[in-house]
Amino acid sequence: MKLEIGNFVVKDVAFGAKTGFANGIFTVNKEEALAEVMKDEHITEAELHIVKPGDEVRLVPVKDALEIRCRVSGAPGNHPGATSDLCSTATGRVHSLTGASLLVVGKHWGSFQDGLIDMGGPFQRGTLYGFLKNIVLVADTDEEFERHEQQKKNHALRWAGMRLAEFLGKTLADLTPDSIDVYELDAVNRRDSAVSDLPSVVYVMQPQTQMEAMGYNTLVYGWDGNHMLPTYMHPNEILGGAVVSGSFMPCSSKMSTYEFQTNPTIKRLMKEHGKTLNFLGVIMSNLNVIMEQKIRSAIMVAQIANSLGADGAIVAEEGYGNPDVDYIQVIVELEKAGVKTVGISNECTGRDGKSQPLVALDPKADALVSTGNVSELVHLAPMKTVIGELDALQRDGLSGGWAGCVNPDGSCLLEDNAVFCADHPSGYSVKRCFEF
Repeated sequence: MKLEIGNFVVKDVAFGAKTGFANGIFTVNKEEALAEVMKDEHITEAELHIVKPGDEVRLVPVKDALEIRCRVSGAPGNHPGATSDLCSTATGRVHSLTGASLLVVGKHWGSFQDGLIDMGGPFQRGTLYGFLKNIVLVADTDEEFERHEQQKKNHALRWAGMRLAEFLGKTLADLTPDSIDVYELDAVNRRDSAVSDLPSVVYVMQPQTQMEAMGYNTLVYGWDGNHMLPTYMHPNEILGGAVVSGSFMPCSSKMSTYEFQTNPTIKRLMKEHGKTLNFLGVIMSNLNVIMEQKIRSAIMVAQIANSLGADGAIVAEEGYGNPDVDYIQVIVELEKAGVKTVGISNECTGRDGKSQPLVALDPKADALVSTGNVSELVHLAPMKTVIGELDALQRDGLSGGWAGCVNPDGSCLLEDNAVFCADHPSGYSVKRCFEF
């Protein structure tokens, strides 16, 4: 299967008379873009902003991030099953803006999975999106039934973001990309000995699927991940847009839709394929609440990996706490099956950093990569401009925020938990450890 991603490197983003890309500048006709957003009758008001690295801007509550892209061939849209008819995303060509994203922000109301981004100041470094040129959709909806709920589906805003990213991306369809990345893997049993003799590695993804109520979980081809059992997937399917981020996850732990579309771990494994390793593909697993379900999924992951002939595995967990049990159980079952495994997750070690990092641990889980402590306290000075509503951080049950964490001058005290996608279990994390 062959997927081509054409990259348009963004030097700047601006508003203008016509939406399009030329000479490194992506221009957006604001009125046309907002008209596309307002086609959804549940969107009551909307605005667009442009924010760039170094701007004295704070965004909250951020709900999702998406790559601005379009399908040139191979599928009917960016997210088949969610915003278009079902079709495999593993083949064809995608055109995308590189170095930019679309951020979706609530104008007022936030929820448990929403977070904060600083575009400037010392905590710009807190998340990947502080270093991208971002088009920001800020909107409100008529979804009064969940206005004061801590858990919100954020359906209208999430779908508005997906539709807007595709609307903007369609202007790239007939242009020539700055570069083209080709992602192609032969069938596992049809690889020549030069590849098959290399160490065989599988990537296990554990997106958030714990909510039994529909509408909150990660979607795979539009299907709620709570219904899934561990499934083998071609890596091109994830890069091609098969997975949409859900609306249930403490925010620093989540993988945004952008991070599924551009997953750096998958891209590195594809780059190393045929050179240092034999990349077998992706096992899309799930996260469960009941112990029997956790064990069942872990056994199935190990069986798939073993049947593929995996020598090694990378397991990436979206979340912490209850999902740690799934995470460690999968690692244990893989190790029992003879598959050497490395795990990637954040940890919850308390504000003093002295608590047990994961809810579950096992001696077989002896190669773990930590992407950060969700409980780390972060002090943020006032920011010149706030897009969205800062009060959402303390009012609406955002993970990492609490009543009184926002001061009258606009400064904040919060946990890492509240910073949008800050821990990047997808592989984008730039955090370092220091020993004192």
